Amino acid sequence: MTVSEQPGGRGTLMADSGRVKHDSPSSSPGPGRKKAQQSPGSKARYSVNAPGHCFRKVTLTKPTFCHHCGDFIWGIVGFVCEVCNFMSHEKCLKHARTVCSCMAPTQVQVPVAHCFGPAGQKKRFCCVCRKHLEGSSALRCEVCELHVHSDCAPFSVSDCRFCHQDGGQDIDTYQHHWREGNMSSGARCEVCRRTCSSSDILAGMRCEWCGITAHASCYIIIPPECSMGRLQNMILHPSCVRICSRNFSKMHCYRISENSHHSEMGNDHVTLKTEVMTTLKVFDGDDAAKRNQFCLVSIPRIIKNEEGVEASLRAFYIPDEPQDYELQSYSQQGLFTDDIINRNGTPDNKPIFKDTVSDSWVLRSKPKETEVVKIYSSSRKVEVTSVTVGKSSTVDSILKEVLPRIEKQVTWNLILINTAYVYLNKPCDFQTSLRQMNQTRFYIEESRNRVAQVNLLLGGFPTQLEKEEYTHLLSEHLSVKSESVSAVLFSGAVVLQISCFSEAERIYMLAKDTSISGKQLYSLVIPEIMQSKLAKGSCPLLVFVNPKSGGLKGREILYSFRKLLNPHQVFELTSGGPLPGLHTFREVPHFRILVCGGDGTVGWVLGVLESIRHKIACPEPAIGIIPLGTGNDLARVLRWGAGYSGEDPYNILLSVDEAEEVQMDRWTILLDAQEMTEDGKENGFLEPPKIVHMNNYFGLGIDAELSLDFHHAREVEPDKFNSRFHNKGVYVKVGLQKLSHTRNLHKDIRMQVDKHDVELPSIEGLIFLNIPSWGSGADLWGSDSESRFGRPRIDDGMLEVVGVTGVVHMGQVQSGMRSGIRIAQGSYIRITVNKPIPVQVDGEPWIQSPGQIIISAAGPKVCMLRKSKTKQKKQSGSLKEGRSDSPAPSDGGQ
Repeated sequence: MTVSEQPGGRGTLMADSGRVKHDSPSSSPGPGRKKAQQSPGSKARYSVNAPGHCFRKVTLTKPTFCHHCGDFIWGIVGFVCEVCNFMSHEKCLKHARTVCSCMAPTQVQVPVAHCFGPAGQKKRFCCVCRKHLEGSSALRCEVCELHVHSDCAPFSVSDCRFCHQDGGQDIDTYQHHWREGNMSSGARCEVCRRTCSSSDILAGMRCEWCGITAHASCYIIIPPECSMGRLQNMILHPSCVRICSRNFSKMHCYRISENSHHSEMGNDHVTLKTEVMTTLKVFDGDDAAKRNQFCLVSIPRIIKNEEGVEASLRAFYIPDEPQDYELQSYSQQGLFTDDIINRNGTPDNKPIFKDTVSDSWVLRSKPKETEVVKIYSSSRKVEVTSVTVGKSSTVDSILKEVLPRIEKQVTWNLILINTAYVYLNKPCDFQTSLRQMNQTRFYIEESRNRVAQVNLLLGGFPTQLEKEEYTHLLSEHLSVKSESVSAVLFSGAVVLQISCFSEAERIYMLAKDTSISGKQLYSLVIPEIMQSKLAKGSCPLLVFVNPKSGGLKGREILYSFRKLLNPHQVFELTSGGPLPGLHTFREVPHFRILVCGGDGTVGWVLGVLESIRHKIACPEPAIGIIPLGTGNDLARVLRWGAGYSGEDPYNILLSVDEAEEVQMDRWTILLDAQEMTEDGKENGFLEPPKIVHMNNYFGLGIDAELSLDFHHAREVEPDKFNSRFHNKGVYVKVGLQKLSHTRNLHKDIRMQVDKHDVELPSIEGLIFLNIPSWGSGADLWGSDSESRFGRPRIDDGMLEVVGVTGVVHMGQVQSGMRSGIRIAQGSYIRITVNKPIPVQVDGEPWIQSPGQIIISAAGPKVCMLRKSKTKQKKQSGSLKEGRSDSPAPSDGGQ
């Protein structure tokens, strides 16, 4: 069980006149972090029913809303929590359900760390300090809906979604995973059906699996078990995924690219210094001092020692009483002495700070003879129990005290005391970090002989090698012993099944620093899908996202789908391509694929799928498309739209769920370059034959020449080609440069269709169509019926052969003024090329040498998803905008 720090937030205090504190021994004083903290003062406190909050009465100077009921606070008096800035009416104090940031970590039984990355542009509120996120310092979790300031991130609660089984756990039913605030303005409460969201404050609760929303006072009466909502059939249920994540971070397990946006406590704080205030630099332990990670605590120049400690505890969100802690000078590492304190009168007066005090301090706990330790069980059905431990306590003595209590609370028994153990993720020295000490958990569970199995995919090897050659490369470069691991081989990649955590970690890190034949290797942690636990009739969705397509839209879609689905079913194509995802789903009997990218990305996925079709249980998964490319002709034909323009990702998933499956032809092109004599006869090979696959169209001549010029321009300045508008502008520019260009293509090539010679008209370009869309949606074949040709379809086993006379003709086709020159239809085409000529397959251009080109059907048809014509019903806000961080939906891509 990995336990990470679970800190709290940053807050700013207002003028106080009286404070309200929860009367629990575990409640905390407290405030926020980055801005200098105010002294707690000595005002009177009185008890309310607020979980962990430390309220005080304030005078309101601007319009303010209650964080409990969401209503406007009329008048000039309100109550604010000094820790988390929770604002409330006086009448709402006794009804508040939201746990304070300093107490929230204690409510999480199984901590799960977050994966922070840079936040998006949409308006959000920090889940720690409850303030609006502004500027570039905001962070968001890549897996759930947690949004924080970068300086609040160290104090966030480790309550991310639990997306897989980790080794020995066996959980079949999952409860709602509630997250507060940052919902759509139209979200309605599942209980009372009233609006439960707000655009002004952090309010309302939402389940991050099924998407239902509720008020903070209503969600507690909703049954705890989660059904996964409307997308349950396409979500990969967490109980079906197993991954041994020990020694690997969540970023590694979810294959999330590391970035430079890390939350870090540092010295970029705003320092508050006035005539009566001073600022202390406080570390919460030796480790923080070494890393120079501190909090600035603003206190009066004359203050009681206990109040200074209380302000420091508040800054680190430690929900304990100040009597158990002390501040030590960082320079002297000793307790305060009489030269820096003032006894000031009677013995009742406690030491006070003066302005001569060092500005660096270390917060430490006072030594005790005994401590109270909470023991958790690995089973979520068992309540937490507490035991008192001292210097003489041992693991055995703790077990003897704890096990009888557990046996009274559950129906199962542990076999023997020595078959159980305390699972401890505890630092050796608690003085290293008080915050870490406060968040340490002790777990007790049955001792099992667990068999570790870590699946690593290593890629970047040379292709088309034999098994012995791959084994030799693994042994030579990574020191992998063949007897210690089992391997699954692919062309250019190897999947290792390793039964030792340390060995898996060694290979994982070493592969990232290894190159073979000048090519960098990559390594990925691959989850295991337990096919036997998949629900009957389920059809999980495998998502591939090309983040380089569509400018920044690819990155936003990747983030949205990780939240809406299980992140283990969302794969980034820049990390190993389609192979990791297809290998992960190899044993799933029925699944669908969603490709987010251009037509080239779709062809990439289809190509890899074809190469490993014999190794997966579902050889023909249906494929849907989110168009992120420039032309997107295949997406247009399948009704997914001309391009992604900010549609709601949740509605897209609903469309994929309701889409119909259709068959599509796929073609193999054999390019056999040979030297040609003057009379057109072959005279030996120029280069080895090349085989490519075609999904959309294949062009020769002027069409391919324009694509080639565009390709060269993109290689020179790739950063400029990040929008469809700019890309099409470049196409127009290179087209205008070819206006005076003439090429007698019909004199340079000869063509046979179904073994019949076809005479070519005077043309500059020849195009072979598999789909009725070309050049960003143009109908090159035309809609007019003709007796000698059949109506084109994507599954008719026929290619349409069309000619164009030049750039002007292509422009007229693009504008819909005319169509191309119909030449032939056929299923087997042979072309003889006499001179080097530009060619392009699905937008990928090159110069082809003279020789033979043969086009034929590529085995079985592929299964695609075509968007249903029926108009999607508008989804409620609780299941739509509140679940994604994407722009509002528009036309649905139709």
